[in-house]
Parts: sequence; C-alpha cells; structure tokens
Amino acid sequence: MTQDPVDILLSQWSQECPEQDLSGLSIVVRLQALSTEFMRETEHALAKVDLQHWEYDVLSALRRQGGSYELAASELARETLLSPGAMTNRIDKLESRGFVSRHPDPGDRRGVLVSLTKAGLLTINTAIDERFSAAKQLVEPLSGAECQQLTELLRKLVN
Repeated sequence: MTQDPVDILLSQWSQECPEQDLSGLSIVVRLQALSTEFMRETEHALAKVDLQHWEYDVLSALRRQGGSYELAASELARETLLSPGAMTNRIDKLESRGFVSRHPDPGDRRGVLVSLTKAGLLTINTAIDERFSAAKQLVEPLSGAECQQLTELLRKLVN
C-alpha cells in the first residue's frame, strides 16, 4: 500500500515520541484532512448553483420536511444547530434572496413558520443534485462493501 502524507507525519512523530501511541492520531488527522477536502468539494458543488454551505443547510432542512417544506423558526434553528438569533439572521438573508418566506405560526402566537418559496425549492433541488453527485464522486475509490463498512465504523465514532 502506498504511503500518504499522514504516514510521513506519523513516522516523524514516532521518531520524536516513540513512547506515544499514534493509532488515534492516524485516524483523526486523516479524517481532518478528508473533512477539509470534502468541505472544499461541497462548496465547489454548491457554487454551481450560487449557494453557500450555510444556505444549503437551511434550505435542505426545509426541503427534508416534505409537503409544505415548512418548519417553525425555532425548529429550523435546532435542525441546523444554530442559536435563534443566528437563525433569524440567516432567514433574513434567505428571504432577501427570495428562497424562503415567513408567516405567523397559527399554533404559537409568538412563533414564526419558515417555508421554501418556489425559487427556494427549485434552487435546493438543483443543489441537492450537485451535492449528492459530489459526495458520490468523493467516495468512488471505495467499493459498495467498503462504503458500508466505513459507514458502520464512522457511526461508532459519531455515537
């Protein structure tokens, strides 16, 4: 098997700190490098439809709801791991681009519902195609069985 840049880094550390167990570092540094590459490719794919990654996150959270493609602003913040204030700012920006609309939540006097507009739905559907295609291309070196195995291993680390 060919060496990658992480192998060189680990070799250097094993010489400098032979008493250290580098097995964790071997995985973490590779995942960090892949994360950087995956994010770069994601941003490139989304740039084709003039979206930033945060815009995709919000629009895709609405798109995944099906039906009316709508969520309460507070739920949308939870779905995207944002504070309510940050979500309000993002909704403002997406609304100014014509991708979302908001209206009062009939079930919560203080609440606001956020919905995809037709333009937002069209944009996110195109972005989904680009995003999914880019993700598939990034894992092409792996077989189907390897993808499944890696998914299971990563699931163990995430949980």
